[in-house]
Amino acid sequence: MIDFYTSPSFYLLLVATVIPAAILGFSGHRIRRYGLVASLLFIALLFSGRLSELLALLFFLGIASGTTLIVLREWRQTGPGGGRRRLWVYRLSLAAVAAPLVCGKLGGLFDENILGFIGISYLTFKALQVLIEIRDGLIERLNPLDYLYFLLFFAPFTSGPIDRSRRFIQDANRRFARAEYAGLLAKGITLLLLGAVYKLVFSAVASLNYTPETLASGFGPLEVAEAIKDAWAYGLYLFFDFAGYSLMAIGAGCCFGIVTPPNFRAPFAACDIKDFWNRWHMTLSFWLRDFVFMRFTRFALKHQLLGSRQTVACTGYLLNMTLMGVWHGLTFDYLTYGLFHGFLLAATDVYQKRSRFYRRYKDTRPYQIASWALTLNLVMFGFALFSGQAQLILGGLLDGD
Repeated sequence: MIDFYTSPSFYLLLVATVIPAAILGFSGHRIRRYGLVASLLFIALLFSGRLSELLALLFFLGIASGTTLIVLREWRQTGPGGGRRRLWVYRLSLAAVAAPLVCGKLGGLFDENILGFIGISYLTFKALQVLIEIRDGLIERLNPLDYLYFLLFFAPFTSGPIDRSRRFIQDANRRFARAEYAGLLAKGITLLLLGAVYKLVFSAVASLNYTPETLASGFGPLEVAEAIKDAWAYGLYLFFDFAGYSLMAIGAGCCFGIVTPPNFRAPFAACDIKDFWNRWHMTLSFWLRDFVFMRFTRFALKHQLLGSRQTVACTGYLLNMTLMGVWHGLTFDYLTYGLFHGFLLAATDVYQKRSRFYRRYKDTRPYQIASWALTLNLVMFGFALFSGQAQLILGGLLDGD
């Protein structure tokens, strides 16, 4: 059994498997078939010793492949348009693909692994994306091997980023010029090294300064400073840890000719909370924007639900971010984190559209600095919710009373 991006054996295997990929890339051949074989090897080693998770993965792949085939056939026969039967086939397919993830999250509440496996969240979102885009008429045909490779490509399997099928398949079927692949390979190696520094050095240093358990016994002025320090330490740890995984996944993908989209773009430079979510875990936030927020707002406006456009948008933000919290897990920490950011996005939307003060001063330097500082501290407080630090402090205060 190997753990991706943490086990030394993973890196040894990565080096061994990149060499044939490089030979194919430099010689102008497609890497797709070899990449699928290499991915199956990585995943077989990942799930060795995890028989129940392996069976859950195979069960998921059977559901995802079967429902995708059925929906694709339905849309080929009737074309984009109507049909109640076809609509129900689509809805049931969405529910079937999402069911293992839902069962896994519910099982987590009782410390039970029900149909869950490592990487299930990322695979579910990728499989749902394919179904939705078939329904939208964006995907008219899909090679089974391309679909399997898209789901099982090892580089982002456990840590993301969440890729899109049409972009991935286009990369997978490319033939590279020698100089082009050389640049891609160099980029991949650089990102692997940078991600390792993020993960093994920066995140480790940040984690040493995260000690929230010391706050449970009291909460005076010194504890307030300690709580702020811990919120920032955890936020930095989470960024460098997650960004490190993402960079390494992108780097490994480049070595196999797959340019996986980035997950982070200087998130702590965000000037407001909307800007933050355009920079943080971008593949997840963009997925939710495209497939949840936009569809909900179009549906609500079309059927004249909830009144004004702004009310619809604010409800969409709350729905979007609550689902984001649920995606992480059905716990109080994650749900409050999602609701907190949903409220911030809704409040920001109202403020920016209705405030004369904002329109007058938004482009001035003092306002931008103040907005950046406020945003950064709200983000760090959100991480305190996400980590359970805020709940630990509250529990300590209640116990003290």
